[in-house]
Amino acid sequence: MSAAPYVPQIRRYQEWLRRERGLAFGDYQALWEWSVRDLPAFWQSVWDYYRLESPTPHRQVLAEEKMPGARWFEGAQFNYARQVFRHVQPAHAAGFPAIVARNEKGEHRELSWPELRRQVASLALHLKAQGLQPGDRVAAYLPNIPETMVAFLAVVSLGGVWSVCAPDMGTHAVLDRFKQIAPKMLIACDGVRYGGKDFDRSAVVAELKAALPSVTHLLVHRNLGAATQALPESTDFADAVAAKGPEVDAFEPLWLPFDHPLWIVYSSGTTGLPKPIVHGHGGIVLVMLGAGGLHNDVGCSYDPNSWGERYHWYSSTGWVMWNAQVAGLLSGTTCCIYDGNPGGSKENPDWSVLWRFASDLGVTFFGAGAAFFANCMKAGLDLSRYPGLKTVRALGTTGSPLSEEVQRWGTAQFGKLGTPDIWWCNISGGTDFAGAFIGGNRELPQVPGQMQCRELGCSVEAWNEQGQPVIGEVGELVCTKPIPSMPIYFWNDEGNHRYLSSYFDMYPGVWRHGDWLKIAPEGGCIIYGRSDATINRHGLRMGTSELYSAVEALPEVLDSMVVDLEYLGRESYMPLFVVLRPGVALDAAMKAKLSGAIRTALSPRFVPDEILQVPEIPRTLSGKKQELPIKKLLLGQPIEKVVNRDAMANPGCLEWYVAFAERRLRA
Repeated sequence: MSAAPYVPQIRRYQEWLRRERGLAFGDYQALWEWSVRDLPAFWQSVWDYYRLESPTPHRQVLAEEKMPGARWFEGAQFNYARQVFRHVQPAHAAGFPAIVARNEKGEHRELSWPELRRQVASLALHLKAQGLQPGDRVAAYLPNIPETMVAFLAVVSLGGVWSVCAPDMGTHAVLDRFKQIAPKMLIACDGVRYGGKDFDRSAVVAELKAALPSVTHLLVHRNLGAATQALPESTDFADAVAAKGPEVDAFEPLWLPFDHPLWIVYSSGTTGLPKPIVHGHGGIVLVMLGAGGLHNDVGCSYDPNSWGERYHWYSSTGWVMWNAQVAGLLSGTTCCIYDGNPGGSKENPDWSVLWRFASDLGVTFFGAGAAFFANCMKAGLDLSRYPGLKTVRALGTTGSPLSEEVQRWGTAQFGKLGTPDIWWCNISGGTDFAGAFIGGNRELPQVPGQMQCRELGCSVEAWNEQGQPVIGEVGELVCTKPIPSMPIYFWNDEGNHRYLSSYFDMYPGVWRHGDWLKIAPEGGCIIYGRSDATINRHGLRMGTSELYSAVEALPEVLDSMVVDLEYLGRESYMPLFVVLRPGVALDAAMKAKLSGAIRTALSPRFVPDEILQVPEIPRTLSGKKQELPIKKLLLGQPIEKVVNRDAMANPGCLEWYVAFAERRLRA
């Protein structure tokens, strides 16, 4: 018996709209226009299409169509974990695991849906016994492993608020985040293996515990096993997930208000501490299902009556794509996760690691940051050596613009595997709303170097300097109407001051995202990088202020400035400019010291591409570093258009930067 013909989810959804709602659209543009014109009708359709459940009805879909302040599905009750547990059923128990994991050591693990539920229930009961209440924050310092997914689901099943940092982040960067939210519990690992080396993190965990007086309970996962010493006054994670019996079997996640806090993620601006962004249970599930299902085409299978999707998006836990990977569980998808360096090790570079992983596991959706695909091309990989990749039917990218050259390379590689029309699902969104504004549509034509469309329910436009929408021109990416996954608030942000200044200071009531966007007349979209001064290294954002704290703590450094340049079709470039004390030279030892400070305090990901000694850092009359004007200058804009010299405290220093920009552009 032949397999049923493949039907993309977005087509199934449109057929459902026609059958259940009497709505038919001539093309995607018409469907998108309806979805942003009638937000209540669209988001109600997503709720109904995915058969979301609440023990109480909602009074209305959208109480107020404004930003911020939109209120969604008031009266409904929800829990992220309940939606996941709906897939614990005989079909999955028969052979479709919930999680498949592998690491650098080659260790392979699988969690069935019933086993995932058992471990989550066991851990939830343990946390409850330790006093976890709805609204309490739980901080995690864990890598991309099954235990992290189990911990997340256990915390949120009880109404706890989850927040995770990756173990490659330094102590200061982690505390800058966790101190703001005063977590009641800490779940951490003793270390990680990355690039062929073990990194003991037990001392960091002890520092975190000592610096977070709000923590009353510490759980430690022995990720490195016998290689590390047990931490005092801690409970072993393995013991906490070991329980079985009637109480575990009877456990059910709490019903919570639709907008009950789910997690706190962090996105940094150019000043101040990282922004602790709070998202709600219901809004995240709606948007993750809408984007992951309708646009990423994740969660469906070749036979509508069967299961079998295998979804992989390489990510660290410090990137919002980890949240997107976990969301595969919402639709019954098997999440395939890899913990380790996708490029092998410094001594033995190997960009085939993830491809071999995907080939062995029969991955159907393969996602990674755009920089990963560029590195694979530069390494000269031949993917035809891995015939198991024939199961891959979609390639996902985000984090930075994917160049036309790299997309053509990947398409040619899959052509050799017998899939010449491989679909690229290129997306652009943000940690800020844990979703995508621009993404893929399997039914639309592909243009290398472009994303296919604006996503359903996302009223996205490109605005010129006059605040007018433009087509075919580069403008500010704005969203003119609310989305359910937009932040419900920032933690400890009285009066919503940081929230308002982060997105609505330029256009009151309109979300300014901070990206340059061009919308083609045919509907395709191109992102040209950040329009603000935030550092975006391979999808991970960091505020420049955090880097300055690390660099300027060195006694040799008087001042500093960093800019992160993204070019469409060219490698990104992040220079660090430093003013050193008289008599201090920027020699190899000083460069190593600067890089080491950044690596220790933040992450190796944020080490600059080049360090340059300068006479002065350009500043405004009020003393602010002029990062954005210098960024625009280095991207090729004339100096007279990017800076007002009369508003500068030291305009004479600009000549050095103008000369540097000219050299860069000629290179």
